[in-house]
Amino acid sequence: MCRLFGLHAGPEPVRATFWLLDAPDSLADQSRREPDGAGIGTFDADGTAHVAKQPLAAWEDHAFAREARDLISTTFLAHVRYASTGAHTMVNTHPFKQDGRLFAHNGAFGGLSRLDRRLTELGVADLVLGETDSERLFALITAESRRAGGDVGEGITRAVTWIAKELPVYCLNLIVTTATDLWAVRYPATHELHILERLSTDTAAAGPLEARSARINARSQDLARSPHVLIATEPMDQNPGWRPLEPGELVHVGADLVVTLSFPFPESPAHALGLTDLDPTATKSQAG
Repeated sequence: MCRLFGLHAGPEPVRATFWLLDAPDSLADQSRREPDGAGIGTFDADGTAHVAKQPLAAWEDHAFAREARDLISTTFLAHVRYASTGAHTMVNTHPFKQDGRLFAHNGAFGGLSRLDRRLTELGVADLVLGETDSERLFALITAESRRAGGDVGEGITRAVTWIAKELPVYCLNLIVTTATDLWAVRYPATHELHILERLSTDTAAAGPLEARSARINARSQDLARSPHVLIATEPMDQNPGWRPLEPGELVHVGADLVVTLSFPFPESPAHALGLTDLDPTATKSQAG
């Protein structure tokens, strides 16, 4: 299963260090199934998006994801990919960048030829450079955001709702970031996605950020007493404030770190898929 991580640090850029894979320390670690790509996205002071990513098709490529990456941004988006569609190539590796926004996805859905026709109708087929369902989902969000006058939350709502009604869906968990805002979706209940509001007035926030999961690690001294919000596939420390998003929940984190919750999607997809409905590659990517 892909790993997602989003961090909103508020209006002022902060320095954070990321590791997207742990270093291997045994033959057992080296023999377990390895991911297919890893990447992290940030924003310059002027709001320009940047992505550092690498397909991890071979063991020797994994040094990219094991090296410490010191980055400065207001929002951060990290992703470790287990491929459900598409080859191990740069264009298929998350995060993706469109219209100055960054996107990463954990899940799988079908009907890609139907979605391709929809993207052509909306005039955004050229945004899809690779083969993944994820990049197509992002292109639909971009198209709908344009049609909504740049309202990204509305674009996400329209895109996810259309897919939920029209295509077979297993999971559409996602994060979208700009330099000032972060959106996250858990849909439907298939995979969990968690949120932590780590506020400066919260005694649990005393001390630097030390967030660790099975794949993505993040550390920041700057966030020792500065408020911030985390989104992750799984809780990344022992803070009791972590909570799972509810199925169908859309989270928006604004520049002031105010968190807004809504439930704008259908209760369940019209054509819900189970794990056994996926092809072998997708099944392997979504398990565990």
